[in-house]
Amino acid sequence: MDSPGYNCFVDRDKMDATIQDLGPKELSCTDLQELKQLARQGYWAHSHALRGKVYQRLIRDIPCRTVTPDASVYSDIVSKIVGKHSSSSLPLPEFVDNTQVPSYCLNARGEGAVRKILLCIANQFPDISFCPALPAVVALLLHYSIDEAECFEKACRILACNDPSKKLIDQSFLAFESSCMTFGDLVNKYCQAAHKLMVAVSEDVLQVYADWQRWLFGELPLSYFARVFDVFLVEGYKVLYRVALAILKFFHKVRAGQPPESDNVKQDIRMFVKDIAKTVSPEKLLEKAFAIRLFSRKEIQLLQMANEKALKQKGITVKQKSVSLSKRQFVHLAVHAENFHSEIVSVKEMRDIWSWVPERFALCQPLLLFSSLQHGYSLARFYFQCEGHEPTLLLIKTTQKEVCGAYLSTDWSERNKSGGKLSFFGTGECFVFRLQPEVQRYEWVVIKHPELTKSTSLVSPETTTTTFSSLSHSASSDPADRLSPFLATRHFNLPSKTESMFMAGGNDCLIIGGGGGQALYIDGDLNRGRTGHCDTFNNRPLCSENFLIAAIEAWGFQDPDTQ
Repeated sequence: MDSPGYNCFVDRDKMDATIQDLGPKELSCTDLQELKQLARQGYWAHSHALRGKVYQRLIRDIPCRTVTPDASVYSDIVSKIVGKHSSSSLPLPEFVDNTQVPSYCLNARGEGAVRKILLCIANQFPDISFCPALPAVVALLLHYSIDEAECFEKACRILACNDPSKKLIDQSFLAFESSCMTFGDLVNKYCQAAHKLMVAVSEDVLQVYADWQRWLFGELPLSYFARVFDVFLVEGYKVLYRVALAILKFFHKVRAGQPPESDNVKQDIRMFVKDIAKTVSPEKLLEKAFAIRLFSRKEIQLLQMANEKALKQKGITVKQKSVSLSKRQFVHLAVHAENFHSEIVSVKEMRDIWSWVPERFALCQPLLLFSSLQHGYSLARFYFQCEGHEPTLLLIKTTQKEVCGAYLSTDWSERNKSGGKLSFFGTGECFVFRLQPEVQRYEWVVIKHPELTKSTSLVSPETTTTTFSSLSHSASSDPADRLSPFLATRHFNLPSKTESMFMAGGNDCLIIGGGGGQALYIDGDLNRGRTGHCDTFNNRPLCSENFLIAAIEAWGFQDPDTQ
């Protein structure tokens, strides 16, 4: 063994062949793109010694705040903090989930060292209020550290990263919860088949997605987690979303059509991840992860900010350590059978639609804004009832009993800014759908075909701050109280405007989707409509191409705490 010091905390009998140094001994690469490829390919994955050197280099290069605790600090404080306790009996810090402390083939000395290091980190980082991923990170780093002090220093550098564009580990409940919501949004867009399964088999799908970090930082076997961590240190947080999405895709592929192993899909996924070696290799898992063409890092950052804003509005703070399950509102909790009534859709159908909307609005309950049976068949009255609400949900029932509609991201009052001309507005979160005779959703064409555009850079903090406050999600006139414009078209270099014709409204018609046709066209009397293929959503007709309207409704999103 070339580097026995790296393994002083490891139970070699448990490690089997994974501890062997079979790969290259040195890494001379300095180019970031080349380093990304080497990390993804597992260049240092089969050399325990080289991986230790690479981790040392990558973590050393993390930009950190000026005063970051180092190895000497650990030596100074560890005896005072640990006292006379034996390492195995040490309590864990409050910010750690006690059920999520993987051993990763550590021996008794290593497991005790993890507890000591976590307690010393808690002493030096009093602002950390929730960080369930940290035990896994410390346990892995201990494999590649000469002693506890070096492992402590590496973990501290990861926590003290001060590059706003390089998010690494969630350190508050607010950040953690918004990450869970963001993951749910990404599942909704990139794993629609898996999402449909989760909605069907779980009472509260957000509870399932709240487990996504545990899949990575707890359930994944050591050899898999190490491969993920290799790439994570090079590319950052987005890698975690990619791998978790890939896990869900594989889970759906294996379980689709099979009866559930238990009545708890959350537990089923945990067991699947724990035994993932039976299904897929680390190489195939990463290959699947990087085949998913996600939004840009900056676009995901805007989505995360929007979700954080929504949580803050519900009273969740940075200092908060946890939240009661009753605080989580999702599909089956948001649409209550006893107080929901629609002339167009059933409770079950509305729950299905609710499972498609962005997580930050799925926290809300449906609020009827307009009904043709109550308010009459008037487009002017439709606008009057809907203005001041963002987003809204449009539902249409034809005289042939077909049901279709659209989720519309932007306040209808935006139409007034075009000086009386019919012009399109909205964002890429808009989508159209049909429910009868069959269920089908069509999202922005760019989501499934990112090759149509190249996301523009939103690099400076000033730009991000300005953008964050530039789109209202409510009737509030205070820019500081507005949500960020996730998927605003100005963030993308689109070849033409036809890919961004989301919604338009004039005095004599309402249009959803454009370019080569319209997904929905409704006349000013709310009497007749037509539907066809459009470039914006790349959809098939949502119902009969020319139809008569039996009923039309518009729904808003009401925070249950304001009722």
